[in-house]
Amino acid sequence: MNRAPWPRRGGPGTWSALALAVLAGLAQAASIASPLNGAPLWWLQVLSLAGLVALLEQAPSARAAGLRAWVFATAWLCGTFWWLYISMYTYGGLPAPLAALAVLGLAAFLSTYYGVAGAVYRALPARGLARRALAFGGLWLVAELLRSSWFTGFPWGAGGYAHVDGAAPWLAPLVGVYGLGALAAGLSAAIACALLARRLVPAAVAVLALCLGSYWPQGERAAASTPPLSVALLQGNIPQDEKFQAGSGVPTALAWYREQMESATESLIVAPETAIPVLPQELPPGYADELGKRFASGQQAALFGIPLGNSSQGYSNATLGLKPGQASTYVYDKHHLVPFGEFVPLMFHWFTEMMDIPLGDFRRGDVGQPSFVWQGERLAPNICYEDLFGDELARRFTDPAQAPTIFVNVSNIGWFGNTIAIDQHLNISRMRALEFRRPMVRATNTGATVVIDDGGRVTASLEPFTRAVLHTQVQGRSDAPTPYARWAGRWGHAPLWVLGLAVAWLAGAWRVRRRS
Repeated sequence: MNRAPWPRRGGPGTWSALALAVLAGLAQAASIASPLNGAPLWWLQVLSLAGLVALLEQAPSARAAGLRAWVFATAWLCGTFWWLYISMYTYGGLPAPLAALAVLGLAAFLSTYYGVAGAVYRALPARGLARRALAFGGLWLVAELLRSSWFTGFPWGAGGYAHVDGAAPWLAPLVGVYGLGALAAGLSAAIACALLARRLVPAAVAVLALCLGSYWPQGERAAASTPPLSVALLQGNIPQDEKFQAGSGVPTALAWYREQMESATESLIVAPETAIPVLPQELPPGYADELGKRFASGQQAALFGIPLGNSSQGYSNATLGLKPGQASTYVYDKHHLVPFGEFVPLMFHWFTEMMDIPLGDFRRGDVGQPSFVWQGERLAPNICYEDLFGDELARRFTDPAQAPTIFVNVSNIGWFGNTIAIDQHLNISRMRALEFRRPMVRATNTGATVVIDDGGRVTASLEPFTRAVLHTQVQGRSDAPTPYARWAGRWGHAPLWVLGLAVAWLAGAWRVRRRS
C-alpha cells in the first residue's frame, strides 16, 4: 500500500531560492569565526543548515535541490577562505581577476560534494522527521569527509568548528569534528522538517537538544602528573612581502630570532614556521654553530621552523629541535603539504608558474613521526594547517606509551593578511585540543600565538601583528587517549564513512522496503 509522500509545501521561486541559499551559505561561513570578534557561533551554523534543508525540502526536483545545495556551499566556502585571494594576488603576483576566479573555482569544485548530497537527499523516498533528519545528517557527513580527503583534502571551515564553544567539549573527544558536524546537521534537519510540517513540539525538542548539548558543563579533570612547562613563544611579525627577501626580511628574521632564543629563560623556546627563512647552507657563517652551542648544554630546548634539503634530494618544510645531550638534531618534516603553496598538483604547473611564491615544491615527511621529548613531555609538532587533519594527528596515539602530551603548532599565515583566517585557524587548533584532550601551543609569524589547554580554552595569547614573545606555561597531559584518538588512530575516519553511508542508505531504503 502506497503512502502519501512527505509533505512539501510551496516555497520560493527559483531565483529567490538561490538568493536565500547564498545568504544561508554566508551565514554558515560567519558561524565558523564571526567577522566581528572571531568567535564561533554554533546557533548560526544550525540556523544556516536548517535554512538549507528547508530550501531542499521545497525544491521542485532533485536537480533543483542539488543546485541550491551547490550554491549554498559555494557561498559558504567563498565566504570562508576568500583570503586565499590575498596570497595569490598580493604576495603571489597573480592578476586580480585570475586570483578571484581561482578562489571561486576552488569553492565551486569543492561544493559539488554538497550539491550531490542535496540532490540525493531530495530524491530519497524516506518520510517522517526522524528518517529525514538521519538522511541529511548522513549525507552531510559523507560530503564533509569527501572534502577532507579527496585530492589531498581541503576541509578548512568544516561545519563542526562552529561548535568549539558549544557541544565540542564533551562530544569532540568521542566522535571528532565531523561526527559533531553530522549530529548538528541531523538536528538542523529535524528542526527544519518539523517547522515545515507545522509540528512545533518536535522542533522544540530538537532545539532543546542542541541547547543542552552546547551548554552541558565539562567534567572535572584529574590533576596532571607533571609540573607545568615554561615556554617562550616567539612571534616575529616579519612582513610577508619581505620575509624571503635577502635585503630586508631575511636578515631581520635571523637577527631577531637569534636574539630571542639566546635571551629567553624558559625551559622551551618555540619559533614559528620558517622562522629561519633560508636553507642551512645559506645561513651566515657560524650562525648554525652558535645556535647549536646555545642549546648543547644547560636546561633549555628549542623548536623552530626552517626549510631543509637541496636540489638533488628535494626540500622539506621542517621543524628542528635542539636540546642538551642529544645525539643528533631532532627533525620533523611536514607531512600534509598545501596544494600550490608547497606542492604542485598534476597538470597545474602552468598555474604556479604564474605566481612568485618561493619554496613552492616540497617532499612529504612520514605521517605519525616521533615526538620531541623534553622535561618529561612528548612534544608533537605540526606545521601550519596540518592541525586541520585530526585523523593524521591521531596516528601518534596508536602506542599510548608514546602518545603526545603536548601539541606544538608552528605556523605562518602571514600569506593571508590581517583577516579572519587567523581566528579560523585558532578555532581549528582548539578543536584538536578537545578531540585529543591535549594542550596545544602555537607559535606563529603574525598570529594567533597562544597556549590552548586540554579543554580547548585559550589561557595565554599575544596580540596578532605585533613583534613580541609570549612568556607563559603549558600543562602537559598524559591521560589515556580519548575514544576519538583510539579509533581514529587505528582506522582513520573509516568508521565515519561507514556510518554516514549506512545511515543515509537505511533512511532511504526504509521507505523503499515498505513500498515493495
